[in-house]
Amino acid sequence: MSKSLPHHLNDFLEYCEVERGLSINSVKNYSRFVQKFFDWLKEVKLERLSPEDLTENHISKYRIWLSRRPNTVRHASPGLHPATQISYLIALRSFLSYFHEKNIPTLPTEKIKLPKNRKDPLIKFLGVEQLRRFFDAPNTKTASGLRDRALIETLFSTGLRVAELVALNTKQLANALNKDDFELSILGKGGYPRVVYFSDRALHWIKKYLHARTDNDEALFINFRGPTKDSRRLSVRGVELVVEKCSKIACIPFLATPHTMRHSFATDLMNKGVDLRIVQEFLGHRNIATTQIYTHVTSKHLREIHKKFHGGEGL
Repeated sequence: MSKSLPHHLNDFLEYCEVERGLSINSVKNYSRFVQKFFDWLKEVKLERLSPEDLTENHISKYRIWLSRRPNTVRHASPGLHPATQISYLIALRSFLSYFHEKNIPTLPTEKIKLPKNRKDPLIKFLGVEQLRRFFDAPNTKTASGLRDRALIETLFSTGLRVAELVALNTKQLANALNKDDFELSILGKGGYPRVVYFSDRALHWIKKYLHARTDNDEALFINFRGPTKDSRRLSVRGVELVVEKCSKIACIPFLATPHTMRHSFATDLMNKGVDLRIVQEFLGHRNIATTQIYTHVTSKHLREIHKKFHGGEGL
């Protein structure tokens, strides 16, 4: 008797990690996204469904179920965001691809169609004046405030992902303390190496923050609360809370996230004329198409400049 779809999950995840070489975080995401499909199977009492019995009708009903799920994100509109629904469908297609790779009969992957004519994703980023207010938000008279200022300066200077940021250790920046600029090799998403660059201003605040620390924790960014006997490395959620707090103090009209700083980093480079391929290298994107989302934002900026300075007045 064929195994049910949920019973293939562990094999699928091992395949993603070993044969596709995906990072641990990516594998976790696949697990979480595919689990949503299993939740639907359980709800409609189809948890014993095997790969060969999966039909287009099942996929259609799952898509309807997804579209009607409540959105649990704060301040968000009701219903799952279309981009979130697409993430679940992409993961399910990868699940089916695994079956085809292992010669297990199932529904063709092309039967899971993604929505067409999708609008360009909305990229939220901070403008120059918003960045000024954002950087001024932390109270730098305290150790935690110095940490917050160093943290947000580092995010904007390097374009690091939040997981890459929390993994930084003080010893990695030991050689930077006597320099005005600094570059650091890191292992990014998927285990791919890239170089990130720290601006003079980011290094200035990192130095002030480290000078205020009296602990021996190896983590660069730490939590100043909690037991001192264990590592106090700031978590991803901890970084998110820092950025959210600065966002509120600076009166940013939306709730900024660490990824907002990454968007701001990339948009700033694009607005200053940096080539798209160079921005791709800075961000560590494996596919140029991922970086092209920023052309939608910067093309509007360039259009406004053209209208202001090249409108034909006086001809």
